[in-house]
Amino acid sequence: MSKLDRLDIKQLRIFQAIYREKNASKAASQLGMTQQAVSEHLKKLRDVFNDRLFLRGSKGFTPTPFAEALAINVDKLLIDFKALLAPTSFDPKTISGMFVIAATDYAQQVLLPSLVATLRQQAPNLKLIVRDFEIDKLDELMESGKVNLAIAFPDYIPESYPVLKLFEEHHVCVASPNSSIAHTDPTLADVASYPSIIASPSRPNFKGSIDDWFKSFGLTRNVVVSAPCFSIVPMYLNTTDSIAFLPSRAIKGLDLVEISLAHSPDKFDVIAAWHPRYNNDALQRWVISLLDVE
Repeated sequence: MSKLDRLDIKQLRIFQAIYREKNASKAASQLGMTQQAVSEHLKKLRDVFNDRLFLRGSKGFTPTPFAEALAINVDKLLIDFKALLAPTSFDPKTISGMFVIAATDYAQQVLLPSLVATLRQQAPNLKLIVRDFEIDKLDELMESGKVNLAIAFPDYIPESYPVLKLFEEHHVCVASPNSSIAHTDPTLADVASYPSIIASPSRPNFKGSIDDWFKSFGLTRNVVVSAPCFSIVPMYLNTTDSIAFLPSRAIKGLDLVEISLAHSPDKFDVIAAWHPRYNNDALQRWVISLLDVE
């Protein structure tokens, strides 16, 4: 009997579940099987591929180098098998399952409300998970299939991933209407020295994307508060005499005053990205089409 004859789709799905969960018990629960049945199929997979595939450790299963390489092909095969059974025309109303989006705080605030509304209306049986964007874990999460779509800024995305530019954005300097700088005409040096609040969602520190722009003028800004997300910064501005540089779309409708500057920070792109294996997945392509907002 050839190796191909000893392999079936169920075993590939078991391999995929173990690879993603790093745990046989969780994989069994996900597939509606007993842990013993999963273990038996794993033995067969090890025999077919002549590799241990997964090594048991204190934190669960660790894939071997062979399994790491195999996982990409298995995912593609299962997507192709799924496509064989899919209807020839894509109808969102018939779609079920789960779709996971990792988004920055900014994207959750500006983009996702309308996207979630559209998904709920047009694909009512699709369950949606929105999770915080974890820059240090993104590649691992997308590689393992735990995140289907990421919405962020170009610098946060691996270069090998397909991307869609959604729109161009820019930072504006804002303050509370009650701040001492609100109704003045400050120089850029005045703005740099004024107490400033930054949003640092990926790593808690006092460095922001505007720092290099200030340095190009020979200035260093006076950062006094570092917040974990963009959405909380306006609240801090309204309780402190300070300024912040926030994306223009994130401040619409807020009780803030824009501080006019002689020069403006560089514009930047907001993008959506996904793993290459999902390029031809019908659901993935449909969700992405809803984001084409440039």
